[in-house]
Amino acid sequence: MLFIALVTVVFFATTAHAQTGLNNPLNSNFSSVPAFIAGALKALAMIALPIITLFLVISGFLFVTAQGNQQKLDTAKKNFFYVIIGVVLILGAWILATLIAGTVSQLTR
Repeated sequence: MLFIALVTVVFFATTAHAQTGLNNPLNSNFSSVPAFIAGALKALAMIALPIITLFLVISGFLFVTAQGNQQKLDTAKKNFFYVIIGVVLILGAWILATLIAGTVSQLTR
């Protein structure tokens, strides 16, 4: 019984593969791994930029509403510091991936 099931699976798998073939589901611009990583990080950067802007505005609002209160100023400074670290990490990863993708594509030509 197991042999018949195995033969059936193998037969249908090869028949389906022979009829349709395998198509690349990715866009032709993202056909290599470095290009895909660079594209994914670019999309992440485009999504993250409005969020970063929002958090910078919130940080500025925290500075304004602190009104000299040292504890609130420390919270605002910490918030601003974390926003800047997030910006550096996201944009740095995008720049690094773009540079690596460019180098790999030049080496493979």
